[in-house]
Amino acid sequence: MNSAAPLQHSPIGVLLVNLGSPAAPEAGAVRRYLAEFLSDPRVIEAPRWLWWPILHGVILRVRPRRSAEAYDSVWMTEGSPLLVYSRRQATALQGILDRQAPGVYQVAVAMRYGSPPMTVALDRLCASGCERILVLPLYPQYSATTTASVIDSVGAWLSAQRALPEVQWVNQYACAPGYIAALAASVRAYWDRMGQGERLLMSFHGIPQRYADLGDPYPVQCQMTAQALAAALALEPDQWTMAFQSRFGPTRWLGPYTDDVLVEWATHGVRTVDALCPGFATDCLETLEEIAIRYAGEFQKMNGTLRYIPALNDAPDHMEFLADLVTCRTMPWRA
Repeated sequence: MNSAAPLQHSPIGVLLVNLGSPAAPEAGAVRRYLAEFLSDPRVIEAPRWLWWPILHGVILRVRPRRSAEAYDSVWMTEGSPLLVYSRRQATALQGILDRQAPGVYQVAVAMRYGSPPMTVALDRLCASGCERILVLPLYPQYSATTTASVIDSVGAWLSAQRALPEVQWVNQYACAPGYIAALAASVRAYWDRMGQGERLLMSFHGIPQRYADLGDPYPVQCQMTAQALAAALALEPDQWTMAFQSRFGPTRWLGPYTDDVLVEWATHGVRTVDALCPGFATDCLETLEEIAIRYAGEFQKMNGTLRYIPALNDAPDHMEFLADLVTCRTMPWRA
């Protein structure tokens, strides 16, 4: 089918999904967001009778105020960084797809938790005539805690529909050439401006080690991304490492932990570290506050400088990759 051919079918919906964030950097909004997020059994695999008293009796009483302060430190004029950049990604993706195939695609953005809800975005796509929908979770590496939770939510929405659209989804793109190329280009561009640090730290969001032991492929896919990026940048083994951040609670999580790696490097005289988060397609609290502010401050106290390389966000080569991913996955629908 010629990319400029007139529309012969109903539009193809493309749903970009990310994790979500509170509506405001305030304790009440954070409490509502955390209550939804931490109630998901994909996120916390614990019996409800055990988890509910901890969540509602302790965590939701203590954590919201502290998290609200963290959100406030990175909040943008337009709102949560994650939502702001996600909207920019949706706009950019729509523009590329419209140039490639006018009138064929309709892009919407949704959050798994918080707003805009997935159910509302899916309803709108169907109301606009989309009989086929590609769900694209912006999680490069698959995990049951993220991608599978998105699919659970889509399934729950489908169960309430009478006229079902065709639905497919992207499970992961951990080492897709276009994704790795976009990451490598962002690192090289940063080094061209700022010079190359002594070490490159690739920090991924963690999950409990038990989840991986039970078969979650997430750590393997993180390793695949890290190795592919290191190869694209022609790095020697002693020039980089990967680690995991954002652990929660007393149980063991995937390691090594990002903060432990920084302490070890500082102890051995490393003074300049460049950090990026290849598991985050979009900047958010975990990249901007945890890495760029908190860990950078801690590393500075150890006489070092940690420089954060931003997520790909709506960078042109990132959006071109996502557009290629969409068109390849939906090619049979356009035949």
